[in-house]
Amino acid sequence: MFNFDEASKKNKEAVDTIVKSYTTVAKGMQAIATETADYSKKSFEDGLAHFEKLSGVKSVEAALELQTAFVKSSYEGFVAEATKLGEMYADLAKGAYKPYEAPVAKATAAAKAAVAA
Repeated sequence: MFNFDEASKKNKEAVDTIVKSYTTVAKGMQAIATETADYSKKSFEDGLAHFEKLSGVKSVEAALELQTAFVKSSYEGFVAEATKLGEMYADLAKGAYKPYEAPVAKATAAAKAAVAA
């Protein structure tokens, strides 16, 4: 026979799990957006400062040296930022799945028990 109290309890657990997961995703996406905006702003400011330095250079050799140093530091900064964002996305995925770990483990154990019986 169908038990309404048990169904209501299961429904509440499912909604709570979804809300926890959604909250984690929303916070993670907000952190990623903030990090991306901060990096973009810093990158723009660095480029502007480099252009100002470059415009004051008097020789081609000095310009090439300055440009080489800027490209190298820009590339290193980009790689560091990409690594950081990759880690943030991985943490976001782990955090979004975490609320589902217990219900999935419980359902898996129940399914194994049903098959064994």
